[in-house]
Amino acid sequence: MTEQNKSLEELSTNQRLPSFFHAAVCFAGVLLLISLGLFFFQASLHALIFLALIWVSVQAHGLGYSFIDIRHMMDEGIAKALPAIYIFLLIGMVIASFMQSGTIASLLYYGLDWLNPSIFLAVGLVLCSLMSIATGTSWGTVGTLGVVLIGIGDAMGIPLPLVAGMIVSGATFGDKLSPISDTTNLAAMSAETNLYRHIGSMLYTSLPTFVIVLIIFIVWGMQYGGNALPGSHINEIRSALSDTHQLDWWVTLLPLLLMFGLSIQRYAAEVSMSCSILLAMLIAVVYQGKDGVDVINALWLNSPGTTGIESIDTLLGRGGMYSMAWTLLLSIMALALGGIMHHAGFLRVLLMRLIANIRHVSALIATTIAAGFFGNMALGEAYISIILNCQLFKGAYQKKELDQAVLSRSVEEGSTLTTGLIPWTTAGTFYAATLGIPTLDYAGYALLNLLNPFVSIAMAVLGLGLLKRVR
Repeated sequence: MTEQNKSLEELSTNQRLPSFFHAAVCFAGVLLLISLGLFFFQASLHALIFLALIWVSVQAHGLGYSFIDIRHMMDEGIAKALPAIYIFLLIGMVIASFMQSGTIASLLYYGLDWLNPSIFLAVGLVLCSLMSIATGTSWGTVGTLGVVLIGIGDAMGIPLPLVAGMIVSGATFGDKLSPISDTTNLAAMSAETNLYRHIGSMLYTSLPTFVIVLIIFIVWGMQYGGNALPGSHINEIRSALSDTHQLDWWVTLLPLLLMFGLSIQRYAAEVSMSCSILLAMLIAVVYQGKDGVDVINALWLNSPGTTGIESIDTLLGRGGMYSMAWTLLLSIMALALGGIMHHAGFLRVLLMRLIANIRHVSALIATTIAAGFFGNMALGEAYISIILNCQLFKGAYQKKELDQAVLSRSVEEGSTLTTGLIPWTTAGTFYAATLGIPTLDYAGYALLNLLNPFVSIAMAVLGLGLLKRVR
């Protein structure tokens, strides 16, 4: 067997694991490099991730790994998230095709008619939650309904970071509880618990948090009640949209309904998105009367709208694979970084030390959630973090006589909920690119993502929602 053909299992046995001190230094170096470069020097995040890759590779080499070994780890890190990369590209095309077909224009046209600024945030939260539950994808929700809500919120004069935080909160809540969500199924499978047992366990902490967040958004929304657009401005926007698009909703909303229906039927996200793209392209050519070549080219890079209203034209020009390039490149580099952190054992060693010192149930749950957050920071996405933490913490939950659904819930609250709050994760970069709002700008308003982990820990301290293991 050549060196190039070594499996990762062989690598992990042939080379030594890092010490706890070495693992801590390696992880701290990554965080320090990225945080200082990002916040103090305003350096390029891509360049910082590259430097972090060099740093972690040197640390892995110090453990006896060769360049071939390290590259293999990077390959594996990227390969684990290939489905997310495919969806990156598809979402860019979904947005562009929906712009071309008039789907987004129709949603904006009719949405301006019934969304009042004072209830906009609360209604948007509920709508994003329902759509994400039904489709099983927070990314799809953000890329379709989220884009529309950003446009409406902008027209109403509501701060866009606040609108983006609301969208991410609702989309994440629905994704977390949807039986057709990939992360929901992955967490249940990795923790070896029934899917619906897992969802039922999450309801204990997610529903109270959702009610709290909904109340906050209702209160916040009231201060924008006076921001209602003048009737003349609404009419101007609606006239501009109707002059440049055919807006019969029973035609223009068909691509969205198709994607929604296929998702409910549990077709793969790639299939439902591809079918909706093709239908949207057909509507753009046949119904909207657009040139077929222009519609095809828009899938690569969409062109601005022609309504004459700058903000609306910018919105209608969103989408295309090229628009996802910044996000995609950053994600690939972050995934490669995570592959080394995972397979060289740096993250595993850190977590095992934490588990060894846990005495109380509430501390176990808090540690699991924190491990998910730091796992996301190190690995660049939630999938590996979910699998790794379920594996590492499974025995500890069994010793505490806790149901495995409590483990899967805690892992999701640490991994799924926090991944969109970190600028270099796949979710954080995707949300920022799609909504046009930097991750750190909206993170403070993604209230459900921020509060849910703390609600879960508080409930554990009070002894609430701690399902006991069924023998």
